[in-house]
Amino acid sequence: LYFVRGPDSNSERRLMNDHLSKQFDLELEGIRTRILQMGGLVERQVLAAIDAFSTGNIEEMEEVIRADRDVDAYEVGIDEDCTLLIARRQPTARDLRLVMAISRIVTDLERSGDKAAKIANKARKLHRAGGQRIPRISDVQHCGRLATDMLQAALDALARMDVDGARQVISADKAIDAAFNAILRQLVTYMMEDPRTIGEALDIIWIAKAIERVGDHATNIAENVIYIVSGVDVRHAGTATHQASKKT
Repeated sequence: LYFVRGPDSNSERRLMNDHLSKQFDLELEGIRTRILQMGGLVERQVLAAIDAFSTGNIEEMEEVIRADRDVDAYEVGIDEDCTLLIARRQPTARDLRLVMAISRIVTDLERSGDKAAKIANKARKLHRAGGQRIPRISDVQHCGRLATDMLQAALDALARMDVDGARQVISADKAIDAAFNAILRQLVTYMMEDPRTIGEALDIIWIAKAIERVGDHATNIAENVIYIVSGVDVRHAGTATHQASKKT
């Protein structure tokens, strides 16, 4: 129990509050560091998966699949840290907003890692099947570069709490959607001209869609950065809301 002891009680309360605040900041910084480490791992996974699809490097595919366990471990560990932080520190509304946004960011990173592992799995299946009828479309590599650039930019925005950088990530989502649609058109053409390519084309469409979803997860991370900094929830919102958050 904390007993009030005359004239020193206010200063002691201030010291205790300062101490608790510093502890909270230290724990938050530790969580932030681990998120950025997790993000770096996921970014490398996605890059490697796309490269392995293009080159047919089985070892690289296997490494991406194995790394998914490490991403899952990061997610579990960071979620546990966030839960303990809330239980121990009873954060204020603003700090609770930060912890909740962090939890959502971790989920988006984990799902991006899942997409990388699934790209590697699908690429391994295509390589083992042999008899390649469709050349490895360069637009898949381009789409992958857009997705990883978005993910990297979203993580940079998180590291710097940069709202402008986050908005740029959100704007970039249109380019990755356009790249996916270009891939889809090419593959539909292959399937129409030669029905024997249908199975292979569908697998490549699946890979392209997984890459496009990585871009969506990067967008979600950027939206959460805006939420952390400004308090404005721009998820599922249009341009007007994004512009409104700029003024906050």
